[in-house]
Amino acid sequence: MMPVPPPAFHPFGPSHKAVLAITLALFILMMLLARTRWAVLSQRVLGAVLLALFPLGLLVHASYGSLSMQTALPLQYCDVATLAAVMALWTRRPFFCELVYFFGIAGTLQGLLTPALVYEYPDPRFFLFFIMHAGVPITALYVVTAMGVRPRPGAVQRMMVFSIAWYAAVAVVNYAFGVNYAFQCAKPVQASLFDQLGPWPWYNLSTIGLGVLFYSILYLPFVFLKSTPGSLDDDL
Repeated sequence: MMPVPPPAFHPFGPSHKAVLAITLALFILMMLLARTRWAVLSQRVLGAVLLALFPLGLLVHASYGSLSMQTALPLQYCDVATLAAVMALWTRRPFFCELVYFFGIAGTLQGLLTPALVYEYPDPRFFLFFIMHAGVPITALYVVTAMGVRPRPGAVQRMMVFSIAWYAAVAVVNYAFGVNYAFQCAKPVQASLFDQLGPWPWYNLSTIGLGVLFYSILYLPFVFLKSTPGSLDDDL
């Protein structure tokens, strides 16, 4: 008798809706804890959980036979946002706070809402994906609200310079190893925003233009806000 294949993930199916509800609940919990003596501890714990995803991911992919050059390197947009989230939660350094805010909302949140995922609950890779894609947007909103840090003037330009430099470095890796980090070589199989950005390779240019638009919109709430003692006024 042939084994029954595991169920495939379906966006906005029961498991996805449950993840979205849990994400909202965890954000509310983090905001409540921020008003208590447990604030720093909760930040450290969230940072530790996000950092642990990288070694756990290698172990899980190795166990399930899905470890490859495509899954081994932390080069995806959301990987960068995750590492920035860890550093923001642990150090409050201005650059990392800006990075997780812009990358987390402009990019990782899209992954939470339109997941490029095939693994369904209770596959461990389902949990790895959603812990990352929930934890990063939570952190992104947390740093500009509960932690009181704000993007500095020139943040959009800094993020675009970093984004383009990272995008170029990823392109070299993709070419050298025949992989598809940042979906530069092919769009996700699942429906996503990439479907609206034109055919390959032109959607890569569209992605850069979209980054300028998203970063500018994300910066708008802070344009007219005066700097406070907790704002991102210090240099990296």
